[in-house]
Amino acid sequence: MPTPAALDEYDEPVVRIITLNLEKDGGEDHENGEHPHRWRAAHEELLAPRRPDVILRQEATYSHLHDQRRLRVAEGILGMRGFLSPNGSGRNPTALFLRPETFPQAQRLEQLRYWRTPPTIVVTQLAEVPEVDVVVTSWHAAFNSPRGREREAEELTALADKMKKGTAFVGGGDCNEYPLAHGETVAHIDWASPDVTDRVHIRHRTNAGPGGTRVSCTYLDDTLLGCGLHDPARYAAHELGMADALDPTAGDAAEGQGGGRRIDRIYLDPWMVQAVLAVRVLDTTGLSDHHAVEVVLSRRKLAEALRREFASLAPSSALTHSANAGAPSITNRKG
Repeated sequence: MPTPAALDEYDEPVVRIITLNLEKDGGEDHENGEHPHRWRAAHEELLAPRRPDVILRQEATYSHLHDQRRLRVAEGILGMRGFLSPNGSGRNPTALFLRPETFPQAQRLEQLRYWRTPPTIVVTQLAEVPEVDVVVTSWHAAFNSPRGREREAEELTALADKMKKGTAFVGGGDCNEYPLAHGETVAHIDWASPDVTDRVHIRHRTNAGPGGTRVSCTYLDDTLLGCGLHDPARYAAHELGMADALDPTAGDAAEGQGGGRRIDRIYLDPWMVQAVLAVRVLDTTGLSDHHAVEVVLSRRKLAEALRREFASLAPSSALTHSANAGAPSITNRKG
């Protein structure tokens, strides 16, 4: 794993958002009570040096034990305030961290029904714009059910609906399905390939297509984009020329499942996405089976976005193309 010491420097204050599915919370504690190496390294070596303002965590498997001891230790390492979801049938709670200097206040919301793994949801405010609510959510969509993910995605639309009243939206996590194909640099999996041998995984990640074919699940992406939200990785790739923002985040090591794909994603409202300066996929080899995703925002532009001092970005062009369309080349349209 590359050291995070050489962070890019910006000539303005920034806000960093990171989503990370840390596989099984890094493992169980040792017999002497010490936290496992992967958990320590993820917090001390990957996350803390980057000084994120928002962390969206998944698979906080052991963080509810011993009066949430791991969550409290993580708060100390990161200098952030932590929140943990209730434990659902997936037995892998989600978590969320906020930097108090950036987001001084936070109120917890609960959205428990229909979720295999309940999301962690808070309502907060940027320090410079205390009059505007920002809803922040960390989710882990059901790994085993296309219908379940559809219902979970529809629950997220209730949060997106708050944009009508001026609320901002930040959300993301492990979507356990794929982005719409248009504009992506990695094509959808060929489910008819003889190399795709995991029959259960096929059922978990596809819907029935014509003539007995299987079609990749993209409902969550289609639904959130359809609500007017935006994927900052697409924005960075197509508007800022950062094609590697669309790199796969998980699946490379899974045998018979079709290879790596971009299933860990962040979504922003159509004002906030215009504050994006960069999006990076952070290599977590040796720490987790999912790479982390970091979104860097201009803090000044973020404040302007929260006040809606400029027009919203039009809905994603991905909505006008078939989910099975070929992915065009990435061009730099920064201008």
